[in-house]
Amino acid sequence: MANVLRVSSRDARFQRWQSLLGNRGKRQRAGEFLVQGVRPISVAAECGWRFHALIYDAGRPLSRWAENLLHTVDTLQVAMHPDLLAELGEKAGGSPELVAVAEMPPDDLDRIKPGPGFLGVVLDRPASPGNLGSIIRSADAFGADGVIVTGHAADAYDPRSVRASTGSLFAVPVVRRPGAREVAAWVTEQRAQGRPMVLAGADEHGDQPVFDVDFTGPTLLLVGNETVGLSGAWRDLCDLTVAIPMAGAASSLNAANAATAVLYEIARQRALARRDPA
Repeated sequence: MANVLRVSSRDARFQRWQSLLGNRGKRQRAGEFLVQGVRPISVAAECGWRFHALIYDAGRPLSRWAENLLHTVDTLQVAMHPDLLAELGEKAGGSPELVAVAEMPPDDLDRIKPGPGFLGVVLDRPASPGNLGSIIRSADAFGADGVIVTGHAADAYDPRSVRASTGSLFAVPVVRRPGAREVAAWVTEQRAQGRPMVLAGADEHGDQPVFDVDFTGPTLLLVGNETVGLSGAWRDLCDLTVAIPMAGAASSLNAANAATAVLYEIARQRALARRDPA
């Protein structure tokens, strides 16, 4: 194992890492965030994300997984007192084995690469970090090429979002943009370069049931805020809007469930098209 920094008190370095848990501004200024949990850390490493530090429990023997990570990832290694690591891990019942400090990638739409079978997701002002992470997880599960988070929204690098994504944040490009205008300009640029895409808004009062729309072509799915749905600016940009047929007393689904339902239908249609090209 490489030279190790030992942290056993609430020194300046610990306080900086602790601030990343709940302070979005400090995460943004530092360009880093905390990753908790075996799967998210493993996926981040497998996908080539850069770690600024790997912080491990100084009070117990390490598992093979942690030992392998510390031997293969070239970054600062920190042996931390278990009580302090428990605070960074936010884990009930004790400290985690390891927490990673990851570098935040640029919010550059060029990270998303539209191709012939493009599927992207735009989230309009998602308020809940948990919902945001869940949608990123669903986007990954159903083959999306990228997720764009717009407006005054929850932070994709909030620990609650990172945990809810269960590692998918590191497998799918997630880009934050201020609003509809920047994304609309990107869509226009893609279309001008011969990469067509249909903008489909998921809406409780959509024009067509989701099952009646052909999603086998390049698609950018727009999902609105949990409370107020899509903004007027996004509605005006939509080529079409779709609704999920509902039964029972429920009038709508929350944003994460609605996005998952539509993404599943898109994946289902595309799988059928591959089996029966005619």
